[in-house]
Amino acid sequence: METNEKKDIFDKIMGWGFLKVFEPFYRKNKEVLLYLFFGVMTTVVSFITAGIAKVLLEKIGAGSGVVVNVSTVFSWICSVTFAYITNRIWVFESTAKGASAIIREGASFYGGRLFTLLVEAVIMNIGYDRLGFNYWLTKIAANVIVIILNYVISKLLVFRKAKD
Repeated sequence: METNEKKDIFDKIMGWGFLKVFEPFYRKNKEVLLYLFFGVMTTVVSFITAGIAKVLLEKIGAGSGVVVNVSTVFSWICSVTFAYITNRIWVFESTAKGASAIIREGASFYGGRLFTLLVEAVIMNIGYDRLGFNYWLTKIAANVIVIILNYVISKLLVFRKAKD
């Protein structure tokens, strides 16, 4: 890191003890590494919020269809919101300022995630429902495609850097 460049929490952590050995690799691949780290954390948020919603809905006696659909939508909203905030601040270091710019950026982020949600649904429908492939192998393949698409959409459309 250059001395005049502002260091975030992750830059500071990489300067600790034995982690200094990995600092050149981290600097070179920071964006992708943070994207993967926050992707894992987004998955954790998704599972926790889905679990909380499921338990609460079951306690009030909601039917299984309601439990599945509401907990899925709730966890999607929570996890995409978490992903937007972390991607904006740490991964892509967004420079959008002002309410309208941030709303535009957020809308394009959510729009991209809605698109990849549909891509995943189509892959699952074709791979599992129509072709009869193993559910989990299809899910893994779909998620690899979705992760790559989410990164490309975020990098090229949502958080693209303004040209000097």
